[in-house]
Amino acid sequence: MDTFNLKMNEPVGETRLDAGVQNVIGKGIDRFEGPLKVSGQARYAYETMHGANVAYGHLVTAGTAAARIKRVDVMAALAKAGVLDVIYEDGGPRASADASDPMPAPIKGAVVHYGQPICLVVATSFEIARDAARLVEIEYEKTEGVFDLAAEQGKAYEPPKGSGAMPSTVTRGDFDKAFAKAEMQFDATYTTPSQSHSAMEPHAAVADWKDDELTLYGCYQLVSTNVSQLAKALGISASKVHMVNRYIGGGFGGKLGIGPESVFAALASRRLGRPVKVALTRQQVYQATSRRSDTIQRVRLGTDKSGRIQAIAHDTITSNSEGDEFFEPAGISTVFLYAGENRQITHRKVNLNLLLSSSMRAPGEAVGMLALENAMDEMAEQLGLDPVEFRKRNEPEVDPQDGLPFSSRMLVECMDEGARRFGWKERRAKPGTRREGEWLIGMGMAAASRLNQLQQASARVTLLGSGRATVETDMTDIGTGTYTILQQIAAEMLGLPHENVDVMLGDSRLPQAPGSGGSWGANSSGSAVYTACEGIVEALAKKLGVKPDEMTLKDATVIAGNRQTPLSQVLSDGPIVMTGNFKPGKTAQNTHQASYGAHFCEVGVNAVTGEVRVRRMMTVGTAGRILNEKTATSQCYGGQIFGIGAALTEELVVDVRSGLLVNHDLAEYHVPVNADIPQLEVVLLPERDRAASPLAGKGIGELAICGVGAAVTNAIYNACGVRVRDYPMTLDKILAGLPANGHRIAAE
Repeated sequence: MDTFNLKMNEPVGETRLDAGVQNVIGKGIDRFEGPLKVSGQARYAYETMHGANVAYGHLVTAGTAAARIKRVDVMAALAKAGVLDVIYEDGGPRASADASDPMPAPIKGAVVHYGQPICLVVATSFEIARDAARLVEIEYEKTEGVFDLAAEQGKAYEPPKGSGAMPSTVTRGDFDKAFAKAEMQFDATYTTPSQSHSAMEPHAAVADWKDDELTLYGCYQLVSTNVSQLAKALGISASKVHMVNRYIGGGFGGKLGIGPESVFAALASRRLGRPVKVALTRQQVYQATSRRSDTIQRVRLGTDKSGRIQAIAHDTITSNSEGDEFFEPAGISTVFLYAGENRQITHRKVNLNLLLSSSMRAPGEAVGMLALENAMDEMAEQLGLDPVEFRKRNEPEVDPQDGLPFSSRMLVECMDEGARRFGWKERRAKPGTRREGEWLIGMGMAAASRLNQLQQASARVTLLGSGRATVETDMTDIGTGTYTILQQIAAEMLGLPHENVDVMLGDSRLPQAPGSGGSWGANSSGSAVYTACEGIVEALAKKLGVKPDEMTLKDATVIAGNRQTPLSQVLSDGPIVMTGNFKPGKTAQNTHQASYGAHFCEVGVNAVTGEVRVRRMMTVGTAGRILNEKTATSQCYGGQIFGIGAALTEELVVDVRSGLLVNHDLAEYHVPVNADIPQLEVVLLPERDRAASPLAGKGIGELAICGVGAAVTNAIYNACGVRVRDYPMTLDKILAGLPANGHRIAAE
């Protein structure tokens, strides 16, 4: 087996992907694993092992939010027929790990949040384990807990260096001086609640120890990271852990770090010497894994009378459990999205007795742009400018923070094209002036941005003389289309029909990829596949005695020197097996890389009830080369729906008296359903970012949610004149601001 290495030190030129000889890359090809999923043949973690020897575990969780554990009495549970053991260890996990944590935080005799895992009851059936879990008695010495971010914001502190996705403080110039001198000023505070990832598949794991080695079937996004976290939690070498995550029923960041179900399942399997299955209940998923942090965000804008930003500040207070220093980087796009010489972006943290907060789809931008893009809308009105025009007047030529050139940036093109397609010129600037019966109609828009992150990755590609190829990497597919995208890249590079490429993912024994997270998955793992295929192309050229650029690959044949040779003949001595090792390089340091877009929304607000109906939504985006038009568009649909939920319904409600997450199931945690969502439209503009990756592509999965919620709430204001800076914008908050003569308005 050979290796081929590539480091991204220079922008790529024209490649085989640009030639498109096989006409596969970029096409909306159906999902590689789709038939397996719809037919029930794709086995998810909990479905991997069956039989009389398999045991079942059920978590016992804390019924208080702040306490010392004095005693755990398991005798009644152990006496129940069918119960095999109760696993209670002080080093057990108190929640999921953050992706940046070396391992899940251990219990250490304390309860730090409501619903915290305490122990695991293991039995011969799930039903027996669940029933016996109610028999475990836990005696606490309660301590004082704190649960309310707003009440505790005076205790906010600066997180230590290196604990977040960006520095906690970013400044340039003198914001205070520039803001004080600005001709036009805006200063407002926005709040966003905690949110739950709410993936369709609950967290689940099956652990099986054999010969001092652990095989764990899980549903995690970052295989190599998760192996390391699990090994540390168990006190063993990572080489003793084999993890398999072939199919994952959604993650959204909630499965980035190893979860309590895996650690407890592994502890139980090691002790009992048999496979152990653990699946969290839906309530336990909400209470015992992780959440998006609640935030308090103050945005200040200072401009001249023409609307040029001279001072911009975005100051955020966020919460997490004590000892977990991750903070929601709400100002991460504010750093570069708009011009302005004087800048201040800060993040401060408050310790609460709440569940761990960690990354959730578009950590930072998803909630940060709710505030920033509302503020831009409010400032545009104050200036008497159209919201699109105000943003265009503050389009920077280079990164306004550090002066780096943009690798590519088509934000203005996205706004202009979206405005044209959506009919933005028909928008009435004065709120409340367009009515249809009792419905007030309005339009809103918002910009979208998401930093591009490229990661080191490896992949192994095997090319057979039969005209088939296999791609192998421990990269995961959480429903985003990774299987299909890697299939397309290999097919285009090697000149094969895409159905002739098999893809194997999610196994820790395969070459390491960075996993699914940060919108880096497709371009990072795809770059590794590209690199391996480049190595294969060189090997084929060497066999034929030609240069690689003199050779064309199509339909399992090699064309060179006016000769067409079937692969079966070229590879008569055996297959080519190539491992591609890809690393980011100088282009990531020398350019500022991000994906961009613009969202346009039309809503109706009932003048009597305050009900909001989203009538139309369009997203126009650019993310370099689109690798699969169908999966990319689907990702954007998901982001639009996610953003509508954040704007109107989504809120993890905390009982500030006890720390209980009140709405801890899908009945009461309100995500949008089909009736809430109109026909969505997505437009992906052609772009090649040749500094971003060898594929000339950038991340899109998280870009799709950034700014959506602000477009919705800006449309609500345009419809009825009500601004709500406390998300979500539920009808009770809208009703409070509607004119008292709503009934009369509706009748006119």
